[in-house]
Amino acid sequence: MERHPGQAAAPDEHAELEALRARVAQLELQAPARSRLRLRSFFAALLILVAAVLTPLSIVSSWASDVAGDTDRYVGMMGPLASDPDVQAAVTTRVTDTVMTHLDIDSLLADVAPADRPVVDKALRRLGDPLTTGVTNFVHGTVEKFVTSDEFERVWRNLNRSAHASVVKALTGEGGGAVKLTDDTVTLDLAPVIDRVKQRLVDRGLTVAGKIPEVHTDFTVLTSDSVGKAKQGFRALELLGFWLPVVTLVLAAGGVLLAVRRRRALVTTALAVAAGAALLGLGLWAGRAFYLDSLPSDVSQPAAGAVFDALAGYLRAGVRLVVTVGVVVALAAWLTGGGRAAIRVKAMWSGGIGAVRDSAGVTGGPVGRWVHRARRPLNWTVVVVAVAVLVAWDRPTGLVTVWIAICALFALAVIEFLDDDSSPHLTAPA
Repeated sequence: MERHPGQAAAPDEHAELEALRARVAQLELQAPARSRLRLRSFFAALLILVAAVLTPLSIVSSWASDVAGDTDRYVGMMGPLASDPDVQAAVTTRVTDTVMTHLDIDSLLADVAPADRPVVDKALRRLGDPLTTGVTNFVHGTVEKFVTSDEFERVWRNLNRSAHASVVKALTGEGGGAVKLTDDTVTLDLAPVIDRVKQRLVDRGLTVAGKIPEVHTDFTVLTSDSVGKAKQGFRALELLGFWLPVVTLVLAAGGVLLAVRRRRALVTTALAVAAGAALLGLGLWAGRAFYLDSLPSDVSQPAAGAVFDALAGYLRAGVRLVVTVGVVVALAAWLTGGGRAAIRVKAMWSGGIGAVRDSAGVTGGPVGRWVHRARRPLNWTVVVVAVAVLVAWDRPTGLVTVWIAICALFALAVIEFLDDDSSPHLTAPA
C-alpha cells in the first residue's frame, strides 16, 4: 500500500527505522573500538617481535658478563681443556719445538761435565740416531708426560686464572696480564710450562736443559680479524649483562598482556623466543666452521676447535635452555586453551587417569573430594613451584628444564588421580 506524503508512518516501518538507526549508532561506536583493538594487536606483535630479536643478544650478553666479570666461571670454561687430547697434543708440539729451538746440541754437550756425560749418552742411545732426532724424541716424551699429568692441569688452571684479566683486555680493551693481543690474535704465554719441562729434563739426566734461558712462547687461544672490531660490541653486551635479558622478558610479557587473545599471544611469544635462541645456535654452528677455516696454517685446528667449544659451551647451554623453556611454555599454554585438539588431549589425560583409578577400585574419599574442590589452586601451586625452582636453579640447562617439567607433570597427574567427585571417568571418544 502506498503512503501519501502527509500520512504517518506505519508502526512496523517506524520500528524498522528505529532499529536501523540503532544499528548505525552501534557500528559507529564499534569503529573506534575496532581501531583500538587493531592498534593493540599491532603493538603487541611489535613487542613480541622485538623480544624475539633481543633473545640471542640477551644470551650473548649474559655470556659476556660471565666471561668478563667472573674469573671462576672463565677458569671453569677453560680448565677442562687441560685434559683435552687435542690441546695436549698442540701444547706438547709447541713446547717441544720451542725447547729444541733453544737447545744447541753440539755446543751444549761439549759443556756437560764428565761425570754427567755417561748418563746423557745412555739416554740418547736408547732413543736411537741421529743425535738430534734422539734428543727431540727425548724432549717430546718428557713434555708429553708432563702435559698429561695432574701437575699440568694445575698449571693450566692457574695460568688461565692469572690470564683472565688479559682475556678481558683482548675483548674489551681494559685490563692486563699474561695474555697478549697481537694482530687480533689472543695468545697464552706457556713460559711456566717450559720451566717445569726444563726441570723434568734435568731430572731425567739431560742436565744441559738447565742452561736454556727463560723462554716465552705463545699458545693461540683465539684468532680472528673480527676480534679487534668486536671490542665495542662485547663491551656493550658486558655492561648490559643482567639487564638485557630482563628487558627482553619484560617486552615479551608486555606483548602478551597487550594482545587481544593472550593465550594465543603467549604461544606465539614462547615459540618466537625459542626460534630466536635457535637462530643463535645455528649461528654458533656455522661460525665455528667459518672460524676454523680462517685459521693460519700454524695453528692446530683440533685444539682451536676445542677452545672454541669451551668458550661457546655456556652459549650453547643458554640456547638449549631458552629453546626448551619456550617449547614447554608454548605447549602448556596451548593445552590450557579451548581448541578442539587441546580439549581432546585434556580429555584423554583426565579420562585415562580416572579410568586407571576406577579400574583399580581406588576411591578418594574425603581427600579426593577436597582435592576436587581445591584442584585449580593446587594445579597453579605446582606451576608456581616449578617456575620458582627453574628461576632459583643456578645456571639451569635444557635437561634440567625438561626434568622440572616432568616432575611438574607427575605432580599434576597425582592431583588428577586424587581428584574424585564420585563420577565415572571415560576415555575420549575415537
